[in-house]
Amino acid sequence: MAHPRFYCSTPITAHSRYTLPDDVAHHASRALRLRAGDTIVLFDGRGGEYAAKLVFDGSRALADVGDHLPREAELPGDIVLVQGLPGGDKMDWIIEKAVELGVRRIVPVAAQRSIVQLSGARLEKRQVHWQRVAISACEQCGRNRVPDVAPVTSLRDWLAAPFEGERVLCHPEAETSLMTLASPEGIHARKASDPTDAPAPRPLALLVGPEGGWSAGEAALVVRAGVTPVRFGDRVLRTETAGLAMLAAISARRGWV
Repeated sequence: MAHPRFYCSTPITAHSRYTLPDDVAHHASRALRLRAGDTIVLFDGRGGEYAAKLVFDGSRALADVGDHLPREAELPGDIVLVQGLPGGDKMDWIIEKAVELGVRRIVPVAAQRSIVQLSGARLEKRQVHWQRVAISACEQCGRNRVPDVAPVTSLRDWLAAPFEGERVLCHPEAETSLMTLASPEGIHARKASDPTDAPAPRPLALLVGPEGGWSAGEAALVVRAGVTPVRFGDRVLRTETAGLAMLAAISARRGWV
């Protein structure tokens, strides 16, 4: 049985006694009801993880940290999901599953047809919540590097920012198949079995619209920016399905599974 994993926002040092952050201590002692001496795994996002033993000192929860274990569960390439804001709690689902599938960064976009429109304190609160969803997903799936959930932006602003890689737009009527671009010949991808000195795959950004899709103006903006529209099969996928399906297909096509 796997040991409980916890992300700690402050740096961890091997072979030390580490004071657990309040949220981690509460989760370990109250939610999971762990006891003194139980084995846990800690990671701080800088790479690798640490096996540790839980210790209680009065009201404080601590950990006796063991060796640093240089284990990683990252994809060989950098994939960014640029997601038009969906309605309800669908963004939580998208972030959780995208992290499990290996996405490196998630960029929420306030699209013209987005049902949810956030601003002010509500936006800040949602941003913190989404980052916590990403952290929880890392704790569950075994990743030791937490993907960044970027602040909500507009499509225009994201397209104007530098991006050194390939940008593709999920569109059911596109002429180009995602499978063509996702092949080792289409994008400079590398299988895990290739030599370590082989060139790393170029970063890839996947643009997925909200429930109503991108507006005509947004679609024109994307084309002018040089983004490649691609289709994924002959079916129209929901916004909460499209990006995840593309992520999984690209990983399989590139031999990253």
